[in-house]
Amino acid sequence: MRIGYAAGAFDLFHVGHLNLLRHAKQHCDVLIAGVVSDEMLREVKGIEPVIPTGERAEIVRHLRFVDRVYVETSPSKLDAWRDMHFTHFFKGDDWRGTPKGLLLEEQFAEVGVEVAYLPYTVHTSSTALRRALAAITASAELQTAGAS
Repeated sequence: MRIGYAAGAFDLFHVGHLNLLRHAKQHCDVLIAGVVSDEMLREVKGIEPVIPTGERAEIVRHLRFVDRVYVETSPSKLDAWRDMHFTHFFKGDDWRGTPKGLLLEEQFAEVGVEVAYLPYTVHTSSTALRRALAAITASAELQTAGAS
């Protein structure tokens, strides 16, 4: 049985997240979605989540192609593997050949997990959405200040 694991923040859920999880499910029998906790987002990425962990997990849990959700509370993907025992780890192909991607491949090879890269949705990202929201907010604040 192929047990897949695809992790992400899934904050400001967008079509790139949807594509990753949908494509991952096409390559496994059971798909576990790893949702990075608020604490890990702050610690590892220096990002303040917009949507709290519990709500992000609830959104992802209700996608028809996600069989289980696992909330990541450790920066090590091997910790997730120890808890969930998946056989395949899915990541966007923007990680292929990068130092982080190569490290994941090396670590998972030691425990028999195959790392598979899936198409990355180039036209959208949480970072781009954050920038757009910041620009909208700044523009609205300038208009409000100018109206005063």
